[in-house]
Amino acid sequence: MSKICQVTGKRAMVGNNVSHSKRRTKRRFYPNLFKKKYYLPEEERWISLKISAAGIRLIGKKGLIPVLKEAKEKGYILNY
Repeated sequence: MSKICQVTGKRAMVGNNVSHSKRRTKRRFYPNLFKKKYYLPEEERWISLKISAAGIRLIGKKGLIPVLKEAKEKGYILNY
């Protein structure tokens, strides 16, 4: 599975390594991803998500169910 957050849709970005002499080489900036399990009390089961730190904070703020519905509408997650 690729390095994409299933809640926020964050993915790797491309940029440059810049040396002291200002020489530029390509590099990638990866999102801060974690594998985390959440319990869905309505369905009485656990789900496993690959989620960024910003996604964890978003779930803490809004709640799991509204965040999952929003992610499904945007197409970041197929089914939960």
